[in-house]
Amino acid sequence: MRRLLITAAAATAAALTLSACGTTEPSDDDAKKGAESLTLTDATGAKVKLNGPAKRVVGTEWNEVESLISLGVDPVGVADVKGYKTWDKAVPLKNDPKDIGTRGEPSMDTVASLKPDLILATTDLPAAAVKQLRKVAPVLAIRPADAADPIGRMTENLDLIAKATGTTKRSAKLKKDFEAKLAEGKKALADAGLGGADYAFADGYVTSNQVSIRPFTSGSLIGAVNEKIGLKNAWKVKGDKSYGLGATDVEGLTKLDKDVQFAYIGNKSDKTSTPFNGVLAKDKVWTSLPFVKKGNVHRLPDGIWMFGGPESMNQYVDSVVDALTKK
Repeated sequence: MRRLLITAAAATAAALTLSACGTTEPSDDDAKKGAESLTLTDATGAKVKLNGPAKRVVGTEWNEVESLISLGVDPVGVADVKGYKTWDKAVPLKNDPKDIGTRGEPSMDTVASLKPDLILATTDLPAAAVKQLRKVAPVLAIRPADAADPIGRMTENLDLIAKATGTTKRSAKLKKDFEAKLAEGKKALADAGLGGADYAFADGYVTSNQVSIRPFTSGSLIGAVNEKIGLKNAWKVKGDKSYGLGATDVEGLTKLDKDVQFAYIGNKSDKTSTPFNGVLAKDKVWTSLPFVKKGNVHRLPDGIWMFGGPESMNQYVDSVVDALTKK
């Protein structure tokens, strides 16, 4: 499971620089315009033509699946359904979609059997796989992350999927609600005297008895959200160009300020994903850290997808405020 969790970030070695911009001819939420054709431009620069707003949609990556559900579209096919249900409880599936295989290697036969109107893929998926998928149905390739503008990338992707599915009004509401949540979270932290507080979010995992830690820098989606709600990112390490994820180990945590608030998300069904309250409990370096001694380590609720959309980020903001302001 942990291997599947990190596939989204692992693929960023290529660090694609293409931008996903969407145009439509035309686009509307009204059912009366549902029959009109659409032309979209995806992250690869390909023109994607649809006969009308897509209804039968397959998602090869969880962030796309979350966007579909948030927009009121139940996907007919999802990569690693069990994994999605495990890691993204913030925006649960409302139907019982067909499992199309892994996020890195979808089954072409399974996808074809669903007769989709549209396939959503990310630029992390190998080009050869995308080429094969295009033989099945129109494919809208989306760049899932951009460390230069994480929130902008998230909302642009949401808008592009909304245009493809005729749900632009829903997209506008999701973005409005997200902006309101950021303002609400910032005020709550400021009122609690936590405006500008040093804050470090990470996830961790254990492989062959070795603990690896992924800092979420300012270039990550969560890092950008943290700054929007008035927190100061305490990480000094560099993140990758797409997801803004860094790499360190337990020794690297000694470089964090003694007053930092440290937070993480794991999953109770995968013990390798929660080293901070697991194998590190007896680690001398970890237990000697000032912020650990002070009790400034916060496990946020499971099921908030760290690479998700506005609704996951809304729940993330609530969880941070609750963790930092609780008595």
